[in-house]
Order: sequence, then structure tokens, then C-alpha cells
Amino acid sequence: MSEQHRTLHSTTVAAPAEAVYAIIADVTKWPQYFAPNVHVEHLERTERSERIQIWATANGEVKTWISRRELDPVGQKVTFRQEVSQAPVASMGGTWLVTAVDESHTLLELYHDFTAVDDLPENVAWINAALDRNSEAELTGIRELAELGAELDELVFTFDDTVHVAGDGADVFDFLNRADLWPERLPHVAALDLQEETPGIQVMAMDTSTADGSVHTTKSIRVVFGDDRIVYKQIAVPALMTAHTGRWTIVPVDGGVDVTSRHTVTLKPSAVEKILGEGKTVADARAYVHKALSTNSTTTLKHALAFAEARRG
Repeated sequence: MSEQHRTLHSTTVAAPAEAVYAIIADVTKWPQYFAPNVHVEHLERTERSERIQIWATANGEVKTWISRRELDPVGQKVTFRQEVSQAPVASMGGTWLVTAVDESHTLLELYHDFTAVDDLPENVAWINAALDRNSEAELTGIRELAELGAELDELVFTFDDTVHVAGDGADVFDFLNRADLWPERLPHVAALDLQEETPGIQVMAMDTSTADGSVHTTKSIRVVFGDDRIVYKQIAVPALMTAHTGRWTIVPVDGGVDVTSRHTVTLKPSAVEKILGEGKTVADARAYVHKALSTNSTTTLKHALAFAEARRG
């Protein structure tokens, strides 16, 4: 029988236990909140139980697995167990435990138990290192989010850009999926490196030119679903942000398809005046980031439209 290993990571949060539990319970927001998490997809869901697939980075690699979570809002506890693990993990599960210290302070504990493929010491070491890195990142993220309180609602915002394409969805998908060709196809993309070692998981580094002539480098992980949806997370973001996730969706309609680019951004309040100037506010930063991202995504959408309609024509 494989040896079972156990770990515990914990932190104290200057926020009520209910606020901490709410962050843990809503797994759909984890890619926006926690650096290692790229995307979460619900496969099954009830009021107290959910089956999810998670894509996340571990020791610099992109991993995906399927887990079942049981939610206990009364006991303020969430238990999880991986149904399908990815090497070098043979099995893994654990518990999030939220304990009120007083009305405004909470002890948050994260327990893991795991077995490693073939019980190899190097696999155990790899898993422990990944758990240390990701658990600390998640605990820090939860603490910072919970302590922001109502301010979080102002820092996180979502918006869409949509175009109707009188063309085939397959051609639009080809344009969006073949991001390695964007430097040839899109005027604002100066350079792009795309790696796809695992089909459907793309790691992309892109240099984007702005109207003032400056170039911004971003790095993203993209997960490709079929031929109608691509989701992504930027793992290297501009200075005004702490997180940026998004998705491209292609929806059939009469005469063609509607193509939508969605962005969800978390702003970094400490960077607002440094980047935009003295006296600038979070509201100014929202407008600035919205305009910049919308300009680029709309440009991409218009070129995808022209590409798909030319092919149909």
C-alpha cells in the first residue's frame, strides 16, 4: 500500500469567519483570486456538493484534475477529494477548516493528504514543494481578499465586447485558436510565442503595442474547449492589475455567429497613482484598463470577422 502523507498550512485573517468561508465556497472565482488557478469548470453541482475540473500551475507546470467537494456552511468546512489525479500525484484530498477566533478574526487551516506515484521520494518532494507554494499563495490570497471587505467590489469588474460575424464559426475559432499567427494577422501584436505541449492547453507570451508606441509583455495560459470557447488567465499582468482572466465564445445565430470577448480584471490600488498620476482613483483605473483591453479585443474581433467572412465569400 502506498504511504500516505499529510500537510497543514494555516493563516490568521483579520475578517469575520463568514467572509472567509464565502471565498472558499465559491470556487468559480478562484482563477480571479488565486495565482496558481487558471480555470475551474463545474461538471456536477448541488447545494452542498460539486464535481469540478481544475486547471492550475504547479511548480511551473500546468496540471488538470477532477475533484469532488462537499460544502458545510454550518460547520464552515469544505472537504475535497481528487477523482482523477495527474502524475506525480497518485491520490489527493483534504479539508478547508474555518474557525472564528472572535467577531473580526478567523483561523483558516488547509489540510492535505496525498500519495505519490510509485512512492518515489522525488515524487513526494515534488508534491510537497507544489503544496507549499500553492497553499501559501491561496491562503495569502484569501486573507488579502477577506480583509479588503467591500472594497473588493470596486476592484474587480467584468465587461464584454461582441461582434456578429456573417461567416462560419469554425473559421472564427481557427483565427482565435491559432494565436501563433497573430503577429501576422493583428496590428497590435508585435510578437508572440505559443507552446502547446498538451493538446488544448496553450502557454502564450505576447508583446502588445499601444497607441503611444510602448510595448507591454503579457504571459497567459489558455484552455481550449471544443471549437466554440477558449478561456485564459494572464500569469504576467500589467502593473495596474493583480489578475486578469477572460474567454472567447462563439455562439451560432441566424446567418452566422456572435463572437464575444469577456474580460474580468482585478485592479491593484497601490499602483493607480504610480501609473496614472497623482490624484487618480480606482474609478480612473477602471476606465483606463477597460478602454485599453476593449480596444485590443475589439481589434481582434474585427480581424476575426474579416477573416471568417472572406473565407465564406
